[in-house]
Amino acid sequence: MAHHEQSPADRIDTGQAHSARVYDYILGGKDHYQVDVAAGNAMCAEWPALPVHMRANRAFMHRAARHLARTEGIRQFLDIGTGLPTSPNLHEIVQAERPDAGIVYVDNDPIVLAHARALLTSSPEGRTAYVDADMRDTEAVLGSPAFQNILDLGEPVGLMVIGMVHFIMPPDDHTLVRRLLDPLPSGSFLAMTIGTADFAPDEVGRVAGEYARRGMPMKLRNRTEAEAFFAGLDLVDPGLCQVHHWRPDADVPDCDDRDIAMYGAVARKP
Repeated sequence: MAHHEQSPADRIDTGQAHSARVYDYILGGKDHYQVDVAAGNAMCAEWPALPVHMRANRAFMHRAARHLARTEGIRQFLDIGTGLPTSPNLHEIVQAERPDAGIVYVDNDPIVLAHARALLTSSPEGRTAYVDADMRDTEAVLGSPAFQNILDLGEPVGLMVIGMVHFIMPPDDHTLVRRLLDPLPSGSFLAMTIGTADFAPDEVGRVAGEYARRGMPMKLRNRTEAEAFFAGLDLVDPGLCQVHHWRPDADVPDCDDRDIAMYGAVARKP
């Protein structure tokens, strides 16, 4: 009998909650399992603002990507820890500004791989690709055909690390971001969101506890620790702030700072 490679669906662990699927459930998506629903409900019971916080994180990604494409002229993006497709995805935002843009998505969750077709709906002039790799394995990311074929390292790249580093313990977190930034040319940008308990310490601490109990330990960072990720880079105004305060859209009502547990910033590599 011919050997068949395991399909993405066969690799999905439906017995343990996964951060990408919990995020999908709380954002109102449909690509999750009962174990993720239970986790999401438990987290929202501890902190009812969690959906507001998650939507604000997603909205920051949209505004940061739009700024990089429209104002900074970035035409190629590397998106680390893509998560489940939720329209508009990064390439839809970017290619609305620059139809010829190229986007490389990276994630290592089999359910994301199973839905990756939704990430590959590029404009005719542009290109998108999906890399099935653990972000901690930077060699696999940088050595992938998608990275080498789509990203021209003679031109600046927008590196997006959205809602990921709180799942990576120090010092691996800084090492990882540096390893991804190092090969990118001068004029590239890092857009990043970083989980924090600075604004609602009790509630966010309990949510982190729920994640940890489900096999997803978390490291939340204070402002100084969050700023350290941008050392040596030039922050774009308004610098590091809670994600909903970073260049907010005029028509979006402001929310309570206590409901947002994420710092965000965009910075240029000199």
